[in-house]
Amino acid sequence: MLQDVAVHSADTPLPDPFDPSAMRAQYRAEGLDETDLAPSPYDQFARWFKEAAASGLHEPNAMVVSTADAAGRPSSRTVLLKRFDEHGFVFFTNYTSRKGRDLAENPYASLLFPWHPLARQVIITGPATRIGRDETAAYFRTRPHGSQLGAWASDQSAPVASRAELERGWAELAARYPEGEQVPAPPHWGGIRVVAETVEFWQGRENRLHDRLRYERQGDGDGWAVVRLAP
Repeated sequence: MLQDVAVHSADTPLPDPFDPSAMRAQYRAEGLDETDLAPSPYDQFARWFKEAAASGLHEPNAMVVSTADAAGRPSSRTVLLKRFDEHGFVFFTNYTSRKGRDLAENPYASLLFPWHPLARQVIITGPATRIGRDETAAYFRTRPHGSQLGAWASDQSAPVASRAELERGWAELAARYPEGEQVPAPPHWGGIRVVAETVEFWQGRENRLHDRLRYERQGDGDGWAVVRLAP
């Protein structure tokens, strides 16, 4: 009995494995229903975050932070989430960096957690504010010594002449603050808290009919409405 065999003639080009238009994945994850959701988006995020971490996903706290300047020109970068609770989502940065300058001019941000191996995304939008200096200092003390020095050595987003210049500045700081000596938190460095106005939970489904459930804050209180969005 003959079997079906794919035949390519010399005139038929083979599919290009590096062609993005030919790259497809079929999502067959279990669905996300309104009845499955926690009462608040923070509780629901905690559920999914724990599952992402338990799955062995590399850096489940990595998120894409998008900002825009006063003229509306957007920019994005990957940053690590360091804290979340019912008050918001916190990350740390140099306030003179591009995102720091953007947020000073236009204090709103979008956070995207791209948990691709789980066919999940979480998208958070809301106003962004600086956290208190005491809170920043407390977190700074938990950072590895080298990372503390790095916060001083790098004028984030500013042009630097060479890698050697960057490392020379770090070495000078290492001599000034040897291992074991307390390094003060830089005044231009600190935390940003994004207070959620919307939180969307995206679950990949078959045939591109994904589940998208978005919490929307109601007024100035703690009430939330859930809206299902078309994929």
